[in-house]
Amino acid sequence: MTPADVGMPPGLRRRTPGLRREEVAQLSGVGVTWYTWLEQGRPINASAQVLDAVARTLRLDEPEREHLYHLAEVPCPPAHEAPAQTVGPEIQGIIDALVPRPAVVYNSRYDVLATNAAYRDLFFGEESGTEPPDGTRNVLWTLFTAREEECPLCFRDQELPLMVATLRAAYGLHAGEPAWEDFIRRLSAASPYFARLWESGDVRLPGRRVKTFRHREVGEMRMTSQSLTVDGMPECRIVVYTPDDEQAERSLAVLLEKRSALRPTES
Repeated sequence: MTPADVGMPPGLRRRTPGLRREEVAQLSGVGVTWYTWLEQGRPINASAQVLDAVARTLRLDEPEREHLYHLAEVPCPPAHEAPAQTVGPEIQGIIDALVPRPAVVYNSRYDVLATNAAYRDLFFGEESGTEPPDGTRNVLWTLFTAREEECPLCFRDQELPLMVATLRAAYGLHAGEPAWEDFIRRLSAASPYFARLWESGDVRLPGRRVKTFRHREVGEMRMTSQSLTVDGMPECRIVVYTPDDEQAERSLAVLLEKRSALRPTES
């Protein structure tokens, strides 16, 4: 495997065409020292989750994965099932009950699995950007293909690099998977800006942030995002947006009132 195989820049003065230890560690989401100790066979009590991350990074098939577990002296569980791509009525009911707080369910690739009405008003109200070729609604695709003046997220040069770094951290578990590789390839072709950020190799985990959204009806809104894990849905999270100031609170109330006015009157 070469750096180009996993979307990383080749760098200078390489003594081997393959991945360096630090690159395997970065793509797997582990420390370089820990990964070095794993290669050396030290008694570090490797977990199944971390061994699977390394197996995905190195694109091991099932016999090779089982051999890795054997070398690490860890019982080998069955291969993981693909992460859930649909949301059941329970989760949909939870995020609907959060209105007027915008809420969305993402998978680790930022595909939109479910939204509530407040999120749709906040994020997709402008109908900016284009739809991905496969028809899957994806936040990164929306943000990177929208014209800057129509992008629902302000301060793109601050926010988008962080989102791409979060995507790359998740990519370490999926390097080589056709769906992920195709998504990265298509978005890189659609957005040179995304391609440049992807080549940087930065990684980060999801976390609380204050983001500023623009809406053509109520203007800018500062919102705090908070990520929550979902039981039974690996690599998925509920993201809830809370107003960061009184102006954002009032703006959300205005949007809710307009939505209520458009709702048919019940008999």
